Amino acid sequence: MGLIHIEMFATLDLVGQAPGGPDEDPVGFTYGGWQAPMVDELTGAQIAATYEGTDALLLGRRTYEIFAGYWPHQESGGQDNEIATLFNSVPKYVASRGRPDLSWAGSSQLGPDLAGAVREIRDRHERVKVVGSLNLVQTLLRERLFDRLDLWLYPIVLGVGKKVFDGGAVPTNVTLLEPPVASPKGTVYLRYGLADGTPGTGDMSAPDRGAGHDD
Repeated sequence: MGLIHIEMFATLDLVGQAPGGPDEDPVGFTYGGWQAPMVDELTGAQIAATYEGTDALLLGRRTYEIFAGYWPHQESGGQDNEIATLFNSVPKYVASRGRPDLSWAGSSQLGPDLAGAVREIRDRHERVKVVGSLNLVQTLLRERLFDRLDLWLYPIVLGVGKKVFDGGAVPTNVTLLEPPVASPKGTVYLRYGLADGTPGTGDMSAPDRGAGHDD
């Protein structure tokens, strides 16, 4: 069985809407492209490294359409050539209730049983990458249909916008797979893996915690 690997960019208040550009998801949101001013050399290298070993893409319709309009035209020896070659060569699976244009080579649409289709994809591939696709990510979180979560937290607060975990999460344990890394501009890279069980509870006012008691 392979891995469902989510790559997600979020602000400190966990807004994940339209990080890459103003046209990604503009309805009621005026901060599209908030990620671009915060990307530095270290963050760019981290993002590129996460694609190593990717053998399939799992995308929501909006992200798919943005990618399909860009990546097929980037294999020209430029700085995006390596990722373009990867994206253009691997299978692309699209989660959509509509009828997206699937003319990008290697593209196919998932059926109405999304959870079942994702499980079949995970059995078929070694490392399935989910990029952007916030609505799809929320479904995967709700169904616990992910194995890795790469989360970049950017040092900005927007106060508005769709949040990563808003309406798309259930109580879930994750484990930190490697130490966090901060970029020169203050972006923190966190790599988590899905863990067994659900969050426990405790009492921070217990005497051995040293809280809630006067000397």
